[in-house]
Amino acid sequence: MPKRCSEMFRTFVAVTLALPAFALIVTIGLANTASAAGETTASKEAQPQLPAEKQTTLGFYVTAREAYEKWKAAPEKVTILDVRTPEEFIFIGHAEMAWNIPVAAQTFQWEADKKQFKMQPLADFVSRVQKVAKSDDTLLVMCRSGGRSALAVNALGRAGFKNVYNITDGMEGDAVKDPDSVFRGQRLVNGWKNSGLPWTYHVDPIRMVLPSER
Repeated sequence: MPKRCSEMFRTFVAVTLALPAFALIVTIGLANTASAAGETTASKEAQPQLPAEKQTTLGFYVTAREAYEKWKAAPEKVTILDVRTPEEFIFIGHAEMAWNIPVAAQTFQWEADKKQFKMQPLADFVSRVQKVAKSDDTLLVMCRSGGRSALAVNALGRAGFKNVYNITDGMEGDAVKDPDSVFRGQRLVNGWKNSGLPWTYHVDPIRMVLPSER
C-alpha cells in the first residue's frame, strides 16, 4: 500500500474509533444539562406561591430555617427582628438572638369577620428600628406566621431600608389544615419553634425596644 494511502487509512481508523467516545461524552453532557434544567424547574415549582398577606414590596423572603442559617453565617452583619407583641415574645418564646420591636399592639376591639381582636399599628415602629439598625443593614423580620412581619418590611422599605427579608413562616408557623387531624388549626406546620431552632423564654430587656405609650 502506498505511503499516502497508508497514512489516510490510519487517520480514518483513529477517527472512527474516537467517534463512540465523543458521542458518549456529548450524550452525557446533554443528559447532565437536561437533568440540571429539570432540577431547577422542579425546585422552582416546589416553592408554593406566598399568600398575599405575606408578600412584600421589597420581595425578599426566607423561611425560619433559612433565616437562622443566614444569621449564623454572619451574626455581626445580620439582625433578626421580632415584631410581635411583648406578651407573645415573653410567653410564647422567641429566637435567642432576636430584637423585639413590636409593629402593632393588641387591642380589645373584636373583629367579627376575622374572629380575633384587632391589632393597632404603632406609629413609632420605624423610629424604634432605627435605634438598632441602619438602612443598608440586613434585617430578617419575624412575627407569628408572616403577616405582621410583611407589614413591618413594607414600612421599613418606605423608610429607605433596602435589605429586609420577611421570615414567611414566623415563630409559630402555619396552621394544620387537614380536616381529619386532631391538630387542625394549631400552628405546627413550620416556623421557628417547629424547625428545631434555638429559642428561649428568657428575656433581656435591653433587646426589647418598646413604644413609650400604647
